[in-house]
Amino acid sequence: MNYFADMSWKDTIKNIIDILIVSYVIYKLLVLIRGTRAVQLLKGIFILVVTWAISTWFDLYTLKWLMNQMFTFGVLAIVIIFQPELRRALEQLGRGKMFGGRAVVQEDETARVISELIKAVNYMSRRKIGALIVFERVTGLNEYTESGIAMDSRISSELLINLFIPNTPLHDGAVIIQGSQIAAAACYLPLSENPFISKELGTRHRAAIGISEVCDAISVVVSEETGQVSLAINGQVVRDIKEESLISKLFDELKPKAKKELRLFWKRKGEHHG
Repeated sequence: MNYFADMSWKDTIKNIIDILIVSYVIYKLLVLIRGTRAVQLLKGIFILVVTWAISTWFDLYTLKWLMNQMFTFGVLAIVIIFQPELRRALEQLGRGKMFGGRAVVQEDETARVISELIKAVNYMSRRKIGALIVFERVTGLNEYTESGIAMDSRISSELLINLFIPNTPLHDGAVIIQGSQIAAAACYLPLSENPFISKELGTRHRAAIGISEVCDAISVVVSEETGQVSLAINGQVVRDIKEESLISKLFDELKPKAKKELRLFWKRKGEHHG
């Protein structure tokens, strides 16, 4: 208490600013590694730290010696293990994106994004053009967008269709949507190893299920063989999903409050065609 009493108001403000800056940096680092394998590695490091604390507390000599040896080379091991995340952080810092927040998607923009998706999916379904479109939610997908071709393009049905036209440079792989932007195309996704998946499903469907198993992303798949549209979420796939069900599910998961805007959009569209 005497320490705090002797502190001047300038020192107090300085310490508060110092704590806020460090807290913000830690927060941005956690956001950066969210949705990557680094999260599981951090859990492993946490278990090692707890084990070291227990060995120190109970004076378990052999276990404590083993933990100390591991920590001696721990810094080098962390640099090697987290090399992809460290590289991404430095790249984003150099581009000035490390501390930039992602734009919040407005409700009417969400309605527009989904309506453009539906138009593209219907077109590709009728012509049996294979497609895999992934929506990022809370868990970041930067690890996977970096495996493809960066785009940062405004979503439109025409652009989505052109990306999946056969024999074009970007048709093979997944398109990842972040907010209202197409972040990247031709992205590689992890394939599901679930042995209970139907043998009828190909690589696109397995990739759609696989990404939904490792994070909270939602995937929309158009089959190249049948033209059927499927939705993958939480490690499960809904095959041959109908248009109304797809629209409703996307809004339930992406932006529940924006459902009204989409209903008005499709109502106006129906009146126009009528």
